Amino acid sequence: MGTLKILVVDDHAVVRSGLMMLLHGKHNMEVIGEAADGAEGIQAALLLKPDVVLMDLNMPAGMDGLTATTELRRLMPDLAILILTMHDDDEYLFRAIHVGASGYILKSAPHEELLTAIRSVAAGNAYLYPTATKRLMNEYIERLKHGENKDTFESLSEREKEVLGLIAKGFSNKEIGEQLIISVKTVESHKSNVMEKLGLKTRPELVKFAVKKGLLNFE
Repeated sequence: MGTLKILVVDDHAVVRSGLMMLLHGKHNMEVIGEAADGAEGIQAALLLKPDVVLMDLNMPAGMDGLTATTELRRLMPDLAILILTMHDDDEYLFRAIHVGASGYILKSAPHEELLTAIRSVAAGNAYLYPTATKRLMNEYIERLKHGENKDTFESLSEREKEVLGLIAKGFSNKEIGEQLIISVKTVESHKSNVMEKLGLKTRPELVKFAVKKGLLNFE
């Protein structure tokens, strides 16, 4: 891996300066830019094309880090965004994950941990500080206890499963409608629901999912 290009987004100048001193020109890292709020961070990221953005969460004078992360994830899907915050808080943690942050680390973390986190997200991996990982595991276990982690396939209605199977077998919407005696518009509605429930965006993804579920048994 070559030198990692880093953009620092934080409303505190002293934090930005501290990170510059820690990272710039060291550890195969280079701080190529800084910004004082989310909006500036987005513009800088589009212009400078960093490998990693270190993103603060609360920047009262401008766009916050969660909003900026959401927008950057839309504009630059492959960009690694590491949340660097003082908030050791579940709500912020889960919201950051939800909007697509690559990692989450506290400003109080040791320098070596920060370096590890930067390298990890730059390599395409996720990074969470240790107690955050434990919280996520606890959350997962709680959901299991409450039956909230059902197989996504089981969330589909029987009609949606039928439509999924026929899509995967290559039938057009019109042909599916004729087979199931429903309108093309209804087929499209079922297809949209299936993709939303499964978190899929393309027909090939639907086919791949259907294969895994054994829905391509031609009779």
